[in-house]
Amino acid sequence: MKITCNFDSGNIDVIKADSPADIQLAIRKDNNSDFYQWFHFRLNSSSLEPHTLRIVNVKDSAYPGGWKDYQAVASYDREHWFRVETQYLNDELVITHYPEAESVYFAYFAPYSYERHMDLLHQTQASGMAQLVELGETLDGRDMSLLVVGEPAAEKKKIWITARQHPGESMAEWFVEGLLDRLLDEDDAVSRRLLEKAVFYIVPNMNPDGSVRGHLRTNAAGVNLNREWQTPSMDKSPEVYLVRQKMLETGVDMFLDIHGDENLPYNFVAGAEGVPSYDSRMQQLEQSFKQALLAVTPEFQTQYGYELDAPGQANLTIASTWVAEQFKCLSYTVEMPFKDNANLPDPAYGWSDVRSIKLGADTLVAVLAVVDQLR
Repeated sequence: MKITCNFDSGNIDVIKADSPADIQLAIRKDNNSDFYQWFHFRLNSSSLEPHTLRIVNVKDSAYPGGWKDYQAVASYDREHWFRVETQYLNDELVITHYPEAESVYFAYFAPYSYERHMDLLHQTQASGMAQLVELGETLDGRDMSLLVVGEPAAEKKKIWITARQHPGESMAEWFVEGLLDRLLDEDDAVSRRLLEKAVFYIVPNMNPDGSVRGHLRTNAAGVNLNREWQTPSMDKSPEVYLVRQKMLETGVDMFLDIHGDENLPYNFVAGAEGVPSYDSRMQQLEQSFKQALLAVTPEFQTQYGYELDAPGQANLTIASTWVAEQFKCLSYTVEMPFKDNANLPDPAYGWSDVRSIKLGADTLVAVLAVVDQLR
C-alpha cells in the first residue's frame, strides 16, 4: 500500500499506513502560514477490502466548521470525481472507501490542474476571439495571465472577472471555464450580444503558485491575496499588484471575484454595502444582477450568505470592496460550496466541477441583464 501527493496540487502527510483499516494522515499547512484544509493524494492498494482513512489534524484547520456534513471526492481517472463516505468523528475526518481499482485519488474538491489552466488559456487564445496577455510573474516564476475577450472600444463596458485568489477553491476556475466556453460560442445569442456591448478581462487563476503547491488560501509567500488589494507589493503579492495595475489602466465597469465557501451549502454573492461610496445606484445594480441570476438558475439563492457590512465599515483590502470603492461600480464576490447545494442536493456528486461550469455559463445571462446600466 502506498500513499503519495508528489504531483500538481498534492497535499498530505502519511502518519501511518500499515493496514487498510487504519490509515492515518495529516494535511500540510500552506507555506509560511497556518492555513490548511486542502488535501489531494493518491492511494495505491491491492487489498480487496474497505479502506479507512483518518485525517487526524482537521480540528485545527482553517475552517473546522466546514467538515460537518462534508463528503470528500474521489476519482479513478482524474476526470470524473464523485463523493465518498465521509464523517467528522472525534475531531477527525474519516473517509471510508472500497477501492474498485488499485489506484484512486482523493481530494477536498475536484482539482483544476495547472496543465488544464494552461490549456484553457491557449485554447481561448486559439478561438480568435481573445488575446492572451502576460502581466508579469509570480514569486515562483509562473505567468500571471489575463484573457481579454472581445474587441476593445471606448463605448464598451469593461467587465473584469478574477478567480482562485484562494487556490484551494478550485471550483472558481471550473466556473470560469464554463463562462469562457459560453462566451466564445459564436452561436450563443447571450454571448454575441454581450460582446457587442462589453469587453471581458478574465484572470482564470489569480494564484498559480498556491494552486501547484497544494495550498488552501495563500500564495508562495504565505500571503492571503484577498487581503492585499489596498497595498499590494511585488515582494509579497505580485499577483494582486499586477492585476490591480492593469485594472487602473483599463478601468472597471463591473467586477466578479469567484470563490468557494467552506461552511455554507449554497451559492450566493457578497456585495459592497459597506464601502464608503455605496449609493442607490450601486444598490439597484446589485438587486438587478441578483434577480436576473435567480431567474436563470435555481442553483443560486439570496436567503443565505454573509452578514452585511455596516455602512462605511467594509474591509477595503478585499478585492470586491476595493474595486467597488475605487471604480464606483457593481462589484461582487461570488461564493460556491465545497459541500453540496442544499437547495438541490445530489448525493452522488454534491456541488461539483460540472455544476460549477454550468453556473459560470448561466452567470452571463445575469451580466447581460445589467450591462446597459453599468454606466
